[in-house]
Amino acid sequence: MEELTNLLSEAFQLPDLARLTPAKIDHKPRILLLYGSLRERSYSRLLTFEAEHLLTALGAETRVFHADGLPLPDDEADTHPKVQELREAMLWSEGQVWTSPERHGAMSGVMKAQIDWIPLPGGAIRPTQGRTLAVMQVSGGSQSFNAVNQMRVLGRWMRMITIPNQSSVAKAWQEFTPEGRMNPSSYYDRVVDVMEELVKFTLLTRGIADHLTDRYSERKETAEKFEERTRLGSI
Repeated sequence: MEELTNLLSEAFQLPDLARLTPAKIDHKPRILLLYGSLRERSYSRLLTFEAEHLLTALGAETRVFHADGLPLPDDEADTHPKVQELREAMLWSEGQVWTSPERHGAMSGVMKAQIDWIPLPGGAIRPTQGRTLAVMQVSGGSQSFNAVNQMRVLGRWMRMITIPNQSSVAKAWQEFTPEGRMNPSSYYDRVVDVMEELVKFTLLTRGIADHLTDRYSERKETAEKFEERTRLGSI
């Protein structure tokens, strides 16, 4: 520690292996699924439902949030029922799936609006912090990865544990039956891979997310604020 003169010693901690051991939690992994389209036949919604079927088979408990009726960010008070529904589902979840169509080389506005309604209470502490995340996209034309790449940036900003695997379904209009189920294909196999990996990462990290995302900078800030209050109280 003598060489680390910039460190606040009381805020510096060694990783605790005991606290990094996956917790024994009885309930099923809780996965929230968001999708980014309001179209009547939305391929991002159909892909989301396909993912939900797989997650259920893999032993997870799921919720799908439907953005119909969700106002634009800041266009209504955060007491709006759809905003409250979304925020409650965020807190309920231990892992999430985000699925967006790619529009103009980016994720859809519907997808981004859902994330923009998530508050940032407690300074840098986000309600999504420590939760696992899988990202998927659908495209009307050839395969692209712009939307999933953008959602990865969002996931990092929201301090989520974004799994390595992802899915991008090209020409999505020909990948689903008239009844809305996904056709067998390499795209479908990749979706299976992604959901399987998400459940594994969620099982590994739930219950220990607080330690995984506990940061020196935040502990230092807390310690400095406490010291300041103590100093002022003694005057």
